[in-house]
Amino acid sequence: MNTLNSLPKTSAKSQKRRGRGIGSGVGGHTTGRGAKGDKARGKTKITFDGTKIKKSWIKRLPFLRGKHLTLKRSHSTIFHLGEIDRLFIAGKIVSSETLKAKNVKILAGGQLTKALTFKGVAVSAGAKEQILAAGGTITQ
Repeated sequence: MNTLNSLPKTSAKSQKRRGRGIGSGVGGHTTGRGAKGDKARGKTKITFDGTKIKKSWIKRLPFLRGKHLTLKRSHSTIFHLGEIDRLFIAGKIVSSETLKAKNVKILAGGQLTKALTFKGVAVSAGAKEQILAAGGTITQ
């Protein structure tokens, strides 16, 4: 016969469900928040400031002119020649597909010792010198 006192003890206790009424066993109707007052009640919106003018929180933000600032700015993913020398073997094609990144720009950090073909990526002037000196090619 199976009885409740003969069941094995479980290792994980069930989580205490606070604020589910007086019969829930813990944190009855005040749920550990004390009695009354603002701290016992729910959260306010981040835009709430308690004033009659509802746009006063907007006035506290910095005034940046032009809606184009965040829309057209594109950031390049930067790779240094030292990283590319480590990643690729000689004779391979280096492109945005093989690097698995968009808007790639190659900078002249580190040394390039292999002849690689750079296809469809932006290259700085210093990196261009190193690539051509190592016997590599650059195509658009």
